[in-house]
Amino acid sequence: MAGDFYEVLGVSRDASPEEVQQAYRKLARTYHPDVNRDPGAEERFKEVSEAYDVLSDPATRKRYDRFGADFRQVPEDFDERVTAGQRFRSGGSRGGGGVRVDVGDDVHFGQGFGGIDIDDLLGGMFGGRSGWSGGGPIPGADQEAELELSVEEAYRGGHRKVSLAGPAGQRTYDVTIPPGVVDGQRIRLAGQGGQGSGNASSGDLYLIVRIKPDRNYRLSGRDITVDVPVTPWEAALGATVPVSTPGGEVKVKVPAGSSSGRRLRLRGQGMPNSRGTPGNLYVEVRIMVPPKPTRRERELFERLAAESTFDPRRQR
Repeated sequence: MAGDFYEVLGVSRDASPEEVQQAYRKLARTYHPDVNRDPGAEERFKEVSEAYDVLSDPATRKRYDRFGADFRQVPEDFDERVTAGQRFRSGGSRGGGGVRVDVGDDVHFGQGFGGIDIDDLLGGMFGGRSGWSGGGPIPGADQEAELELSVEEAYRGGHRKVSLAGPAGQRTYDVTIPPGVVDGQRIRLAGQGGQGSGNASSGDLYLIVRIKPDRNYRLSGRDITVDVPVTPWEAALGATVPVSTPGGEVKVKVPAGSSSGRRLRLRGQGMPNSRGTPGNLYVEVRIMVPPKPTRRERELFERLAAESTFDPRRQR
């Protein structure tokens, strides 16, 4: 068993028989190997079929609800007074609702399948009962792959060649990356997915953007946060300092009296957005001290320590 049958079909445990059937029909249309040529579609179709085979039969579903993964070990005439969770070693009948279809079997597509006619289920794709002959045009399935980008690549966009391995071997695509793509965004390559049969069109290929972690930049949607190191005197007196960003170097004015952790916002200088408002750039102050102060620096720090009345621990 691949997992919880309710999770496989994407329904709640109190789903009605109609909801179970609707969920199955939708998934079967998506993952049937005659429609979806993805390598994992066949296995997924088997999981969906097994789940529906069990949940579409009231008696089998009742035993599954009570005994979970052990339900097949429970005889159909099991005494309901026996405590739940007891395991049975004797071979019980599996039960089942309708005909179990595994990919690779010699299947006649007119026979019943858990109360669902396969011709009716897939007829819309294959041209109806009379139009399906096993070799009619079938549109290619959409496919997905991940595209890993650095923060700079995502910010600037541009062109990139992407090589992907598939059933037909490795293929290379020339991908246009829009400026300001964010993690999880999909880039569509029309007609580059699964190949259709006959004269049917191919599916689309969707590249899902994954932005690599970066030691310099922290992303939150389109907002970018970058640390800026400053000296104690720059923080105390104020200064204009250079800051590296994905779009290049910018000058940032650090106000006098800034402590570590202070955030300065540069509105609209985060990730670009061709369809709306760009993100913001946040510059976070980090005060740095000399790791090995010179003698003169030490003298000045000691003098400051002797003359200053500032106590940060009393400022909280």
